[in-house]
Amino acid sequence: MSKTIFITGGAGFIGSALVRFLIKNTDNIIVNYDKLTYAGNLESLGCIDKDPRYHFIKGDICDQKQLGEAFNNFSPDIVMHLAAESHVDRSIDGPVDFIKTNIVGTYTLLEVAKKHYSSISNSQQKSFRFHHISTDEVYGDLGTTGLFTENTPYQPSSPYSASKASSDHLVRAWHRTYNLPIIITNCSNNYGPFHYPEKLIPLVILNALKGDPLPIYGNGKQIRDWLYVDDHVQALYKVVCEGGIGETYNIGGFNEKSNLEVVETICSILNKKIKNKPQNIAKFEQLITFVPDRPGHDVRYAIDASKIEKELKWKPENTFESGIEKTINWYINNVNWCDQVQESSDKTYNR
Repeated sequence: MSKTIFITGGAGFIGSALVRFLIKNTDNIIVNYDKLTYAGNLESLGCIDKDPRYHFIKGDICDQKQLGEAFNNFSPDIVMHLAAESHVDRSIDGPVDFIKTNIVGTYTLLEVAKKHYSSISNSQQKSFRFHHISTDEVYGDLGTTGLFTENTPYQPSSPYSASKASSDHLVRAWHRTYNLPIIITNCSNNYGPFHYPEKLIPLVILNALKGDPLPIYGNGKQIRDWLYVDDHVQALYKVVCEGGIGETYNIGGFNEKSNLEVVETICSILNKKIKNKPQNIAKFEQLITFVPDRPGHDVRYAIDASKIEKELKWKPENTFESGIEKTINWYINNVNWCDQVQESSDKTYNR
């Protein structure tokens, strides 16, 4: 049976991938509520924006009145909350937007959802879900061994991860105190098409194509678990349809790679694909540039995704090798999209 799914941040990287997946693969009605900040781009949704099941609302999750009107107009069966300020370096330079959006915005959305939940029929209440999409960064620095599980204590290191940890706690509190039926997922580093160019993988691909330096923080040995975005959104939909109320699920790609290894892999693939290299360089590795590390940079994140695999029978379809090949091909073929969204971007950031 078709449901109405209300998605916050549906014009962002993961959000737009989720919207595209839901329109193409389900019969649900999709409401995309997005403020269209620098990282939100409706061009990421050009392939589905004419579909009659797709609706877009430009709005701020901190605006309780507008949110309430949207809920009244569409009466959602499911809320999938992805709207967030998400870049660590920007949170270090200016934490206030992260506090407003990630904490106050989540509180505001929870209040509107709570009011909506109390007003709907018993049958609709039984299927209603508030799905909060979060990050593995709330767990902090893992160290050289072990994996993040759903029971790992929170130890956020940056203003970004602290704001996301706060939002996770708020969502759990609204479940415990007000019986709002919630689910939380914490994911590892996503990558893939339509990723805003300040992030490590698109930044490296685009800089390489232009012959610009490929900046790597510190020694480049920081390790992340990489998750292809299309695998992630399939997991999100599976969780919201089949996951247990009040449960948390970690979503990972089973692909631990150091930042240096990621950059070297991209360079190796580009060496084969690009015959006429910029600035007469022989190999793209020549562009690698080590820059001073950022404050409080976590050394390693790695997800234990055994719970979602065991309970919901999900695991990623893509290896890092298959995912990065698709990603590089997409950026090579969509340089114009990248140039448009990169005009206001600071090209020195990577996660």
